[in-house]
Amino acid sequence: MGTVAVITTKRRRAVLKDLVKVIQQERAAHTDAVTEFIECLYVRFDFDAAQAKLLACSELLASDYFLAGCQHEFVESARLFIFETYCRIHDTVDMSMLASKLSMPRDEAERWIVDLIHNARLDAKIDSQRDRVVMQEKRPTIYQQVIDNTKGLAVRSTVLANNCSRFEERE
Repeated sequence: MGTVAVITTKRRRAVLKDLVKVIQQERAAHTDAVTEFIECLYVRFDFDAAQAKLLACSELLASDYFLAGCQHEFVESARLFIFETYCRIHDTVDMSMLASKLSMPRDEAERWIVDLIHNARLDAKIDSQRDRVVMQEKRPTIYQQVIDNTKGLAVRSTVLANNCSRFEERE
């Protein structure tokens, strides 16, 4: 149930990395369709196997009394995971191939991607002539990197100064 919660929860990024580590460590002790889905997607990057496991996950959740209510939400979130992971690896993605990876009809996959773009969850454009999704790069400028690093340095310096003054007060 915890694994399903990580997939369906919006604030999942920090927990997901830890979950992948736990799944790798406890693989011999426990496996099910959901943990195998995460392993296929985030450890092996095997998108075809992840697609097959997504169908198995859907069947598993449909048959589970406690998790049946979140089956649709899980499948949508899992599709988003597949799509995000695939797009991190590739700059351009063929729409027909993407539809097959998401286990969706091509038209429905295109509408789903358009909705993601409109809801600002995806920085991409659809090239209708070539029937592709073109990913936009989100690299911060060198100036933004310097500003971010300087902010981090200022915070760490303040914490260090506070800790030093507390240490001096004790003595």
